[in-house]
Amino acid sequence: MRNPPPVHDRLLATIAAHGPIPLADYMAQTNSHYYATRDPLGADGDFTTAPEISQMFGELVGLAIADMWDRAGRPDAAYVELGPGRGTLARDALGAMAAAGLNPSVHLVETSPTLAAKQGALVPQATHHASHNSLPSDRPLLIVANEFFDALPVRQLVRTDAGWREMMVGCDGDVLVRMAGNAPREADVPRPLHHAPVGSIHEINGDAQAIVAALATRIAAQGGALLIIDYGYVGPALGDTLQAVRGHGFADPLANAGEADLTAHVDFSALAAAAAQLSIAGPVGQGDWLTRLGIDARAAALAARNPDRTADLTAQRDRLVKADAMGQLFRVLALYHPEWPTPAGFAL
Repeated sequence: MRNPPPVHDRLLATIAAHGPIPLADYMAQTNSHYYATRDPLGADGDFTTAPEISQMFGELVGLAIADMWDRAGRPDAAYVELGPGRGTLARDALGAMAAAGLNPSVHLVETSPTLAAKQGALVPQATHHASHNSLPSDRPLLIVANEFFDALPVRQLVRTDAGWREMMVGCDGDVLVRMAGNAPREADVPRPLHHAPVGSIHEINGDAQAIVAALATRIAAQGGALLIIDYGYVGPALGDTLQAVRGHGFADPLANAGEADLTAHVDFSALAAAAAQLSIAGPVGQGDWLTRLGIDARAAALAARNPDRTADLTAQRDRLVKADAMGQLFRVLALYHPEWPTPAGFAL
């Protein structure tokens, strides 16, 4: 049986036969291949996430969840993680939860066989799900999504001389290129942005909004919360945030299709609007959130037990918290059942 052609070649053939495809479709196809065929994390991969930087990140996430669960009356609950990477966050969070008396059932939503195998080694008690649709329906859901929504397909709408149009991916010979479609898209653009300058781009996280809406319906019926940690902004806004990362550096999003991580910044206001039936806290900067949860005290405690690690722990803390690192770019949004307490880390 012959190997399938590279993603780039398959896209060229599709475009040649049927014409340009929406940028969102391009992102969906390339990221599906990318995540299904490798472990992208760590020094040998393409990027590093907060849980891989320091155990403190996962521990504080776990303690924040356990604190909310405790104040909600300690119900029988399920821990859920969307896109759990190698399982590092789940392992560290669950350890902190157990120390606080919370031992939930564990459910990981993952489509990559490579990553699912690594998660199984770190969190052997976990049940894997290919979709959020099969999560438990009989108990509160304590859901964490760390750098999950940024990897979902994003639509781009571009203002042209003729009005707003869908951003498409076409080809110029063997090179993939972005181009404006023909159909009007004014109805998809927020009214305050209608008269933006020609060349302006507006992004829509449609798949992300749909997932949040579905999970919000479950939380409203079952109890619990959804904690979203990602890089993004409060919209509506203009700007092209699509980016590719390969080998820990930025790359051309249309080059080497399927061989780089494609992401776009998350519109936190759009995600909050998709969960209108829930209570909302944030978004707040990751640095402020971790500081309020006690990362300085945790770093000091770890350093006291491991003096030789003091410099490393300080560097880890700074990378997670400082404004010129991850502290401001990454934000935290909590969507929770109206009868549940406000999660810790969100100042009034």
